[in-house]
Amino acid sequence: MAEADVDAVAAVRVRGWQAAYRGLMPPAYLDAMSVAEDAGRRREWFARRRPEVWELVAERDGEVVGWLAAGPSRDADLAPGEGELAEARPPAAELMALYVAPSLIGTGIGRALLEAGTDRARARGFGALYLWVVRGNTRAQRFYERAGFMPDGAEQADDVAGWRVPELRYRRPLP
Repeated sequence: MAEADVDAVAAVRVRGWQAAYRGLMPPAYLDAMSVAEDAGRRREWFARRRPEVWELVAERDGEVVGWLAAGPSRDADLAPGEGELAEARPPAAELMALYVAPSLIGTGIGRALLEAGTDRARARGFGALYLWVVRGNTRAQRFYERAGFMPDGAEQADDVAGWRVPELRYRRPLP
């Protein structure tokens, strides 16, 4: 991903949220999402992101149609520790985001992005890859399960405009 991709990535992300989370998050919240506002936040984040985070885009006919962001674990129980145990357990990478233009879901773009992101994690020495999926997002759950991810028992919940939005953590080893 290059800085020039930020506006297109914001459009993919916002349209992806609006499609994937309908019925799982407040409709007014989803309807009020702004591509321009998201692009502003993405631009700020892009300028100060950590160098160990990687972002990839998928293009079709020169247009950004998918986006992936990943990096080292942000979950304390999967982050490398200290001492002997840390040396025995390879660190985990987190898949922070994977979105495809809603009209192109099911065309292989998401799978290609996931494979590229997984290859990058493996090449950087990560021993596992994990992500959080909104409970009830069955399409995403099936997608990740087909790719070898399984729920690992961890759960969390965020508040989105007054709605409790539970998430399940999915993980897979990187041989």
